[in-house]
Amino acid sequence: MDAPEPDQTPFAAVSAQTTRLGRLYQTYLDKSTPYTAYRWCSTVALVILFFLRIVLAQGWYIVCYSLGIYLLNLFLAFLQPKFDPSLTQDEGLEDGDAGNSLPTKQDEEFRPFIRRLPEFKFWHSATRAILISFICTWFSIFNVPVFWPVLVVYFIILFSLTMRRQIQHMIKYRYVPFTFGKARYDQRAGH
Repeated sequence: MDAPEPDQTPFAAVSAQTTRLGRLYQTYLDKSTPYTAYRWCSTVALVILFFLRIVLAQGWYIVCYSLGIYLLNLFLAFLQPKFDPSLTQDEGLEDGDAGNSLPTKQDEEFRPFIRRLPEFKFWHSATRAILISFICTWFSIFNVPVFWPVLVVYFIILFSLTMRRQIQHMIKYRYVPFTFGKARYDQRAGH
């Protein structure tokens, strides 16, 4: 009288499908890794589509503001070194060892710039946030009535103050997070 037990429970079936979809998603992410320009062009297209949605719908300004703050946070993490020289220098002064800082003189050893947030993770997080924000603009619960010029002015002030502080930090500790403008050496001439 007992019914035969199924080979797979419903939870296990859902878990297996989720794992399969996650692997498929990761495969496409891995395949897109070398195509930096195409990835960023698609993200810029998504941003344009998102802003068109905001402008044409004349709402969801709080979603747009939240996205702007999140993208600013990602951008700052992208600009910062993985090992902050100000923290390393402060710790070195306390311990009497300042050997882990970035080189400041010609005779010191070269240490490459390692980002706190790598480019691919920056792109992936930004694109995902833009897609989530775009989806949020289709639900009226996220259309909170706000006076949008105040948000724009506040974002501009926040952006300028934050970037000024970041640029001062970059100048003080002599690091450049970009590859353009840096000296390039011919690989054939060296060894």
